[in-house]
Amino acid sequence: MKNLLESARMALAALSANRMRSLLTMLGIIIGVAAVIAMVSVGSGATERISEQIASMGSNLIIVMPGSLTSGGMRMGSGASLTLTEEDATAIAVECPSVSVAAPMVRSGAQVIYGNNNWATSVIGTVPSYLEVRDLTLDRGEPFTTQDIDSSARVALLGQTVVQNLFGGADPVGQTFRIKNVPFTVTGVLTPKGQNPMGQDQDDVILIPISTAKKRVLGTSQASSHSIGNVLVEAIGPSQMDPAIEQMTQLLRQRHHIQPGSDDDFSVRNLSEVFSAQEESANVMAILLGAIASVSLIVGGIGIMNIMLVSVTERTKEIGIRKAIGARMGDILSQFLVEAVTLSLVGGVAGIVLGLGGSWAISAIAHWSTQISLSAIALAFVFSALVGVFFGYYPARQAARLDPILALRFE
Repeated sequence: MKNLLESARMALAALSANRMRSLLTMLGIIIGVAAVIAMVSVGSGATERISEQIASMGSNLIIVMPGSLTSGGMRMGSGASLTLTEEDATAIAVECPSVSVAAPMVRSGAQVIYGNNNWATSVIGTVPSYLEVRDLTLDRGEPFTTQDIDSSARVALLGQTVVQNLFGGADPVGQTFRIKNVPFTVTGVLTPKGQNPMGQDQDDVILIPISTAKKRVLGTSQASSHSIGNVLVEAIGPSQMDPAIEQMTQLLRQRHHIQPGSDDDFSVRNLSEVFSAQEESANVMAILLGAIASVSLIVGGIGIMNIMLVSVTERTKEIGIRKAIGARMGDILSQFLVEAVTLSLVGGVAGIVLGLGGSWAISAIAHWSTQISLSAIALAFVFSALVGVFFGYYPARQAARLDPILALRFE
């Protein structure tokens, strides 16, 4: 232990004697550690952002959409015909054991007006269970009810983006606005959800009773039927996603009188799988960014080896004198190895500070989501120390194996 402390003292003295060279040698390690921390922070931030967006869509979410139909030998595109009905949604909720709740919906774009303000947004006609499926809550006010659906009440729930653009700073609850010149009363405001994984603003929306949407917003073509656009379904748990899809498929084929071997006139998509694939891609990107940045550490290690070899050459006579007065091979080896490791560790600490500052700057200037990873910091620091040991061992070994007679005669 005493010899190690003495080696550390001598190593620091040698490095202090050549401060500029030591700083330039550490520069590769500093940049490498900072790059690893900053890149992993960016990747982790992207992954976390996608996870939040996936959660905002609703848990265990499945969507049932109209499929394609064949007419006169021609196959129509997906969703070309409204093949789903409100009764289908009710049957899914009642007859599929793996389904927790199902919400039918219709969607339309519309221009909405309040006073002198107007805004183009999405209007969704649905049922109260839609809030449960999408994990939506109210920031203020009350949701519409099944009685509102039965009476085709002209009531609405507004997303925060609509509130900001239509009402400004005023409280919209209880106020009357118009959708396609039809007056609606605001009963509640939805809690903000942010963007979904596709980049769409989930707060730029208005929810109204599905019956009202058909009769007063979408027009008479849908008002005369029970047709709907989609059914949003929530499975009772993550393990029940596949059983729920199978049960819904069998039920809808039976209800739509689809013969064995014939194509479905609907499609069922597990949105969790789609979004999880995006999350996995973000994870891979984070690992790739970290791996690319870690190359800088290897380059820094090569710089340390180069400088340490130069140092051994410059101090050959010093090494010979130390050996002549009794220094052992292990003493010389530990001295130069400690110098290399010290360069790496000091560079690692400086790199951590620079990496944290870089992550903050990226977040503040580029407005990217970043997340500091303690594991990435620890890994970068440990890796920088290992780089010092790996690339410092060869020069230290060369110094330790010098013949003292030849070293003393070295000019």
